[in-house]
Amino acid sequence: MMTEWIAKVKFTAMKKILLFVCLVAACSFAHAQDTINPNIPPYKILTTDSTFATPAKLKKGQRVMIMYFSPDCPHCQHLMYDLKPKMKQLGETQIVMITWSSNYDIRAIKNFRRDFGLAAFPNLIIGTEGYSMVVMKYFHVTTTPFIAIYNRQGKMVKSFDKPPKAEEVIEAVKKA
Repeated sequence: MMTEWIAKVKFTAMKKILLFVCLVAACSFAHAQDTINPNIPPYKILTTDSTFATPAKLKKGQRVMIMYFSPDCPHCQHLMYDLKPKMKQLGETQIVMITWSSNYDIRAIKNFRRDFGLAAFPNLIIGTEGYSMVVMKYFHVTTTPFIAIYNRQGKMVKSFDKPPKAEEVIEAVKKA
């Protein structure tokens, strides 16, 4: 009789501990997914002209749009087709397009830049973070394109973790 009672108490205590651990894990996961650091990530990308770009090279007092993309991503390509004719609406916004590649291989990025005529936009930087994936981890990127928009003070005001429409991006930049 006493051993049955002890077994019930142990089982009840184990259930409570398990429930508590599950709640803590669920809250931690939800918090990690919902909170993206509001600052510009500490990227270091190799650009198509074989130089490295970092946030320190951004002009102060201007809006920034960071787009994490993949050159062979159909959603990224579609967004660029839609954005390109509207690039003048992005005004003084500095656009930083970042991808990953093995050993800083920039051939696909150069082709993407050429195919979309991105050299015509001096406010656009495009490059790879190689295998470091610092930006990918920073934003918890799971799909591309991922876009983060920062105001003139360098604080994030909007992010898109699913492919947005060009008009949504432009509207968010104008509000930044």
